[in-house]
Amino acid sequence: MSAYGAIERSWTSRTLRSTIWKAPSRASSDEAEQFVVLFHLTLRDTEQQSRDGLVAFMHNEFADEIERGQTYPQETAPGSRYTLDAFTAYFFAADVFVGLICASDCLLQAGIDEEKIRVDAVEFLEAEVDFDSIRNGRDWGDCVAGFYYIKPNYPGRSSHNCNAGFFTSHLQRGKGFATILAKSYLHYAPQLGYKASVFNLVYANNQASIRIWDKLGFTRAGLIPKAGRLKKSDGDGEEYVDALVYYKSFE
Repeated sequence: MSAYGAIERSWTSRTLRSTIWKAPSRASSDEAEQFVVLFHLTLRDTEQQSRDGLVAFMHNEFADEIERGQTYPQETAPGSRYTLDAFTAYFFAADVFVGLICASDCLLQAGIDEEKIRVDAVEFLEAEVDFDSIRNGRDWGDCVAGFYYIKPNYPGRSSHNCNAGFFTSHLQRGKGFATILAKSYLHYAPQLGYKASVFNLVYANNQASIRIWDKLGFTRAGLIPKAGRLKKSDGDGEEYVDALVYYKSFE
């Protein structure tokens, strides 16, 4: 729900092909080269993954972030927790992309040609990849790099402008995965039919996100003073924080 009511995408998208992105060297704890495979999901696509706990994992990660109160505007009453129903209604309103971490040998076992994996000049590779093969029986916390949604930022005649919300799994932070998610967004959003991106609330305390969007050529379209009443990082109370509005055309 937004200031415009429920916003629905006015066209139907197909499921987009997976993409394989080479992870930064700091993402690996050993000599094995690591990659992130992005999968396009909608809520109807997660029936099997829901049984295996993917949506529950995503919900728990997101609910923990809401409790921290420093990056998203959602708030719960004291002593309550952000619910699964609220999460699915918010996050799965349209399209979701989940990034799974894997090593090169995992990609080879999944049928990806070794020569394609070795090409350093290619930033990412489109491929038909099986979700369960990439997961390879691992716990979600060990294999999910992060996830994000894409949905219209406005209704009807302005629904060609999309919005996105990003989340890096807490065990995988500081490894460069957030940048991969952001770059993949620039690949996928135009394929879903969107013409531009608008981020309404990038809080000024979220310097990691600000660095990413500035580096990827997003325009600082505005600043909203005291847009968020956020928890302080030291846990001592709350404070009002400004927010940046970011815009980028896909044309």
